[in-house]
Amino acid sequence: MSTETKEHPIADHIVHDTKSAVDYVLDACAAIGHTIMHLFQSIGALSIFIGRSITHVFLPPFFPRLIGRQIIDIGYYSLPVVGMTALFTGMVLALQSYTGFTRFNAESAVAAVVVLSMTRELAPVLAGLMVAGRVGASMAAEIGTMRVTEQIDALTTLSVNPFKYLIAPRIIAGTLMLPLLVLIGDIVGVFGGYVVSIYNLGFSPGSYLSQSWDILERIDVLSGLFKAAAFGFIVAVMGCYHGFHSKRGAQGVGAATTYAVVSSSILILIANYILTQVFFS
Repeated sequence: MSTETKEHPIADHIVHDTKSAVDYVLDACAAIGHTIMHLFQSIGALSIFIGRSITHVFLPPFFPRLIGRQIIDIGYYSLPVVGMTALFTGMVLALQSYTGFTRFNAESAVAAVVVLSMTRELAPVLAGLMVAGRVGASMAAEIGTMRVTEQIDALTTLSVNPFKYLIAPRIIAGTLMLPLLVLIGDIVGVFGGYVVSIYNLGFSPGSYLSQSWDILERIDVLSGLFKAAAFGFIVAVMGCYHGFHSKRGAQGVGAATTYAVVSSSILILIANYILTQVFFS
């Protein structure tokens, strides 16, 4: 007596669909794991890069000419964009503050809002973002081009440390010059708010200056300058890091430039919150 095996197409279809769903789940888990591993790998590489860079910042030999060149490039050539940004930010801040405070009959607080906002937050953050867009992209493009054209390998062959020759001068200049830019931005921004308040909103010059001076404390200015130093360090490190690890070809240099600006901007905003929490918690 022979037994016949019957086919069950519905059951086979269910088993096939179950395997496909499992495969999809495994593929998703693999993609998530790959992303997490890549993230930790990038964090580790960046940490090693920062450690080596800081070490070469403090250890001789130094290159004063390269440091001076970067100071001029980062500080002097960034003055117009930072000054214009701070000026119009202070002017708009005065207008917006006055418009809001008139609803509560608190127009006298405009001077305090302008001076505290500029020194604590707006001048450091906006200057950091502007410098990241101008200087960070330039650093990534320059060092990335050197990587693509094997100039960095040539420096290593000639027994010249690339960290000492290329990266340390940029980090020193960025950390030193951004606080100076922010200090100038504070003055220009407060002046912009003063001009609008006096000539457009009808404030008394003596009263406005007196309120600004009375409300301002040393910690307000120092916290902004400390933030600026941290932001300058971030911009220089991220620009150098992405340029140093640029991939081959023009597309790699372009990607490194984009990554440098985006990562610098994001880290500036994160660091701004952390430092604000430290100073004014």
